[in-house]
Amino acid sequence: MKILIRNGTVVNDDGSRNTDVLTDGKLIEAVEPGILPPETCKIVEADGLLVIPGGIDPHTHLEMPVGAIHTADGFDSGGEAALSGGTTTIIDFVNPLRGQSYVEAYEQWMGRAQKATCNYSFHVTVTWFDDQAAEEMRYLSERGGVNSFKHFTTYRDTIMLNQEGMLQSFFHVARLGCLATVHAENDVIITHLQNDLLKKGITHPKGHVLSRPPIAEAEATNRVIALAEVAGVPVYIVHLSCAGALDAVKAAQIRGQEVYAESLCGHLLLDRSVYFNHSREIAARYVMSPPYRSREHRDALWDGIATESIQVIGSDNCTFTQEQRNLGLYDFTRIPNGSPGIEDRLRIIWDQGVRTGRLSRERFVAATSTNAAKIFNMYPRKGVIKPGSDADIVLWDPDKSHSVSAGSHRQAIDYSVFEGYEFIGSPSLTILNGQVVFENGRVNVAAGAGTFVARSPR
Repeated sequence: MKILIRNGTVVNDDGSRNTDVLTDGKLIEAVEPGILPPETCKIVEADGLLVIPGGIDPHTHLEMPVGAIHTADGFDSGGEAALSGGTTTIIDFVNPLRGQSYVEAYEQWMGRAQKATCNYSFHVTVTWFDDQAAEEMRYLSERGGVNSFKHFTTYRDTIMLNQEGMLQSFFHVARLGCLATVHAENDVIITHLQNDLLKKGITHPKGHVLSRPPIAEAEATNRVIALAEVAGVPVYIVHLSCAGALDAVKAAQIRGQEVYAESLCGHLLLDRSVYFNHSREIAARYVMSPPYRSREHRDALWDGIATESIQVIGSDNCTFTQEQRNLGLYDFTRIPNGSPGIEDRLRIIWDQGVRTGRLSRERFVAATSTNAAKIFNMYPRKGVIKPGSDADIVLWDPDKSHSVSAGSHRQAIDYSVFEGYEFIGSPSLTILNGQVVFENGRVNVAAGAGTFVARSPR
């Protein structure tokens, strides 16, 4: 059925205007004032509301195995949470075991995503590299709709590549016309500090932040950017969290190197004090990597977003239950790493960014949707309200309040790291693939309604 959105303010990254929007099936048919209603259509009155492109979260981990456990949110509950918060598309991660066929792992993740309730795409993590890996990466870029490959500079026992392997992979990714994404933290520094803290009897979750100082992230970011420059590959730094890493990104951008940076909604709201809660259980809820930083780093991130040194804000949604967190209550290195955010990402950025004057409405749209669409080659199919684009649309109420509670959120965990926060600015309606899937506070979407978004080389 066609949908006519009347009298809203369409906000794209390059400007805003009062107009109507007509969708036809899965696409936007027209964006102009005074559209006459077709004979059969749903009319949505949008007076006082913003009409924005559906959010794109380029960093999620749904139904991800971690040893003997897996993340609590699957592609069904995670997608419902995303839709209720204004996100219509996610980019998740295929994480092959070391030595596992990349194509086999990709097929496993595609199988898990068959129940997806929002649109989805995939990055693929490079956990090993040789001629076979290179050929499988080529196959995925040509036939699998994958144009981004992730690399780790830490987690040496599972997914980290050594520098030689990373450089070889970077050269190959460049030849494929794809993008190298990187989790940048210095593994030597982290491992040494972890061992030292445990020897001193510091087992409380606060050991997590003490063992991952900003310099570990800054050094690795500098190193990764140098390798990317040598390989001539565009590089995207995921979950950048500290001023030193941002300085490295800025310097490279000034030199003309193609370097992108992503920060996270959680890092823009919380700070390192959460790790020092007397309750081990509460402190363990916040363990993620890189950890939440001090206020001066948070302020630097907001400045980076405002000046567009940081282009994208993701969630790194990676949820574990309290029971799963408790596996490491007396050894912080055993706590499963990750944090929620897929449901509240847009609310946090509007409340803390637009309402405080840090960001314009247009910059909000750019950081939560359009820039990810452009960087990962989904634009203009995604990330913009214009004729011919996909009908993934959010009606955003800039004055609507939303209180966060584990008792009412849609994520499959029994706590929220944002518990008690009240954010001003929230979706009132979400359209996915031309269908209304969130309205009047309720999600109405079938498992499998989400579609795979293939991304060709850039």
